Amino acid sequence: MEREVRVPKWGLTIEQVKIVSWLKKPGDQVEEGDALCEVETEKSSADIEAPEAGTVVRLVVDEGGEAAVGDVVCTLEVS
Repeated sequence: MEREVRVPKWGLTIEQVKIVSWLKKPGDQVEEGDALCEVETEKSSADIEAPEAGTVVRLVVDEGGEAAVGDVVCTLEVS
């Protein structure tokens, strides 16, 4: 089953993030809590983490691209 990984809501004022770098690529195995990508907000930088163990299937937003809170950034194949 595929699971969408979305930009989390980190604060009241953060609406957009920029993908600085992908730390995982399609085909990589991840555990729950593993950092998938590094993002920048207006005020800080953070990682988007895997919500559960699985395999990275698809990166939806390229490095340097922007995404809004709630947008899908990648998909994982989970069992």
